[in-house]
Amino acid sequence: MTEGSKHGLATRGIHGYSLKDAHGSPHIPVYDTTTFAFASTTDLLDVVDGRKSGSFYTRYGLNPSIFALEETLASLEGAEMAWAFCSGMAAETALFLTHGREGVVCIGDAYGGTLELLAKQLPLLGIKTHLILGDELERLDALLVDGVKLVFFETPTNPTLALFDIRAMTTKAHAHGALVAVDNTFASPVNQRPLEFGADVVVHSATKYLGGHSDLTAGAMMGSKALLGPVWTWRKNLGSMIAPVTASLLSRSLRTLVVRVRQHNAAAQQIAEAMTRHPKVSRVFYPGLADFPAHALAKKQMHGFGGMLTIEVVGRRDDATRVADRLKLFALAPSLGGTESLVTQPCTTTHHELTPAERARRGISDSMLRLSVGLEAVEDLIADLEQALR
Repeated sequence: MTEGSKHGLATRGIHGYSLKDAHGSPHIPVYDTTTFAFASTTDLLDVVDGRKSGSFYTRYGLNPSIFALEETLASLEGAEMAWAFCSGMAAETALFLTHGREGVVCIGDAYGGTLELLAKQLPLLGIKTHLILGDELERLDALLVDGVKLVFFETPTNPTLALFDIRAMTTKAHAHGALVAVDNTFASPVNQRPLEFGADVVVHSATKYLGGHSDLTAGAMMGSKALLGPVWTWRKNLGSMIAPVTASLLSRSLRTLVVRVRQHNAAAQQIAEAMTRHPKVSRVFYPGLADFPAHALAKKQMHGFGGMLTIEVVGRRDDATRVADRLKLFALAPSLGGTESLVTQPCTTTHHELTPAERARRGISDSMLRLSVGLEAVEDLIADLEQALR
């Protein structure tokens, strides 16, 4: 954990790194260079062999723009260290290849790309993967007894916003010598910090709330030095390093993370409450609603309920499609977490690769619309939804 982690979260987003610019700039500039020169071979070897910290080669992550970003990311999650990646999927791939070779169990819903990686690609490498639903936790005990060493889950999940008790899951996994990794993308460190509840590793699609402006693609992993140390070689040799320009953009975004996410939270709560009263909406999935099945857990392990919510439109797939097509302020697009509001129909985007039967098994109906609530005036967003539903 960095020294700056003693400060409040908003302060850490702005002052979360210790590097200083030689010219007095309050921010580390973009070191858009591939390689760094040394005064002598002795100096070069000190960095290469780890006797001294320093810049060397950007594909290795040894670049000041990346150093500053990673130190801030670690501070925000209260971690010893962090690695930045070119995407969230790159971060997850490095995680599974490093710590999942003895078996991975993914619990509950997850991003469609993650499910595809676990179900189709990793088994090709001889890695045993197990996908169990949130109501099948009795299977977890048997898998842990059989030797699975990595438990992975999102909380809240995509797209049903289901929650898992991080403390309970880590207690169970650790009793069998297994690690727990949590995808914290939907919550962000503002709303939830899984390491505080015993999780071992946190991953993010930094494209989403950490980036926050729909103008960069990146990923992040936070945890202890002991667990992240072995990940470094996978990141280096898979070529999944973040670019310095992207690292600088992400560092810029982290400075406003707290104020952005708190506004996302407030607007999503208002919209969720409005949608519960709408006759054309059969169900609203949002942890901040009092009748949400895991609302008590949300209050226990979250500091805010997030900017994501999912609604089920009365009717069938075509009815939900028509609503999505009629929205004007909510852009019809994948991804989430930006300043602009987005809508996506999971059966056509994030979970399109799953069979209809598998989507149904996971409770992902064709009439669902997932909303990423942006920073527009909330009254305008509610009006947009109402006109589309009408």
